[in-house]
Amino acid sequence: MFLRNFWYVAGWDGEIGRTPVARTICNENIVLYRRADRSLVALEDSCPHRLLPLSQGYVEGDRLVCGYHGLEFDGDGACVHMPNQQSIHPEACVQAYPVVEKDRFVWVWIGDKEKADEALVPKIPHASEEGWVFDGGTYDVKCGYELLVDNLMDLSHETYVHPSSIGQLEITESLPQTRSDDESVTVERWMENIVPPPFWANNLKSKEVCDRWQICTFTLPSNVMIDVGVALAGTGAQQGDRSKGVTGIVVNCMTPETETTCRYYWGMVRNFDIDDNGLTQNIKDAQAKVFYEDLEVVEGQQANMLRHPERKLLNFNIDAGGVRARRLIDRALAAAAAE
Repeated sequence: MFLRNFWYVAGWDGEIGRTPVARTICNENIVLYRRADRSLVALEDSCPHRLLPLSQGYVEGDRLVCGYHGLEFDGDGACVHMPNQQSIHPEACVQAYPVVEKDRFVWVWIGDKEKADEALVPKIPHASEEGWVFDGGTYDVKCGYELLVDNLMDLSHETYVHPSSIGQLEITESLPQTRSDDESVTVERWMENIVPPPFWANNLKSKEVCDRWQICTFTLPSNVMIDVGVALAGTGAQQGDRSKGVTGIVVNCMTPETETTCRYYWGMVRNFDIDDNGLTQNIKDAQAKVFYEDLEVVEGQQANMLRHPERKLLNFNIDAGGVRARRLIDRALAAAAAE
């Protein structure tokens, strides 16, 4: 069900501090915290003594202390102190997970720790580059992560789910191009000579006719980056000159929790008005509203799928991106099972 030997987002960089934070990733319960030097620790969230979640304990120095009987664990998962014990039980240890911090996110490796490689951390385009700014938020979603992948790889739904912000009829009237390889799936749509929808008109600071683009790229295990923007019509955006427009990268990282729940980390990296903190907050608020509308859709789907497990999803032409993304996931799962 879940892809292993991949990095998954466990939180925003500012979420993980000296207080233990609990996360469920691919049905594995994990606790995260920072040492005194701000370096990260990720451990199995279960004390081996009486199985209390270690996230209900506290951090002292660089050690995580169980809140039940005071067992202390270091960042490698070894128990280094047992109150009222002259020796430490050899089985008193917990699993430690590789963990890194990159592009505003904390990433945890799920799988064989010997295969963990920081070079494999998914890339958030432009997130750490000068001239760009990145912020966003998180939703706990009651659906399997694949439904969000489907949603993000078929943006024709914007016309009907988000009509007051980013949706417009021209989206459904513009045929997307879908391409894929062994590592990614991309759906590209261009809309030429259109009136920009409210969100983009505000950021372009113009209601003039424009060219609009949406380029959605899925990569394993569960991430979708969407290159979006508008430029004044006929100024060469489709040929690579976006100087008369504004560009954003809509970041979507879905971290599976269970078969029917996930944490959805979303945001936008943008290259316009990057020093305007008020705009950063306004865009974050606008995205939160848009993505909440999506949540109502995917959670409704999941509820019906649980009620009617015999029913199967139908796939139409507009679903090509999501279908190919699921095939990529299925192939990766099959390859892992064959190892």
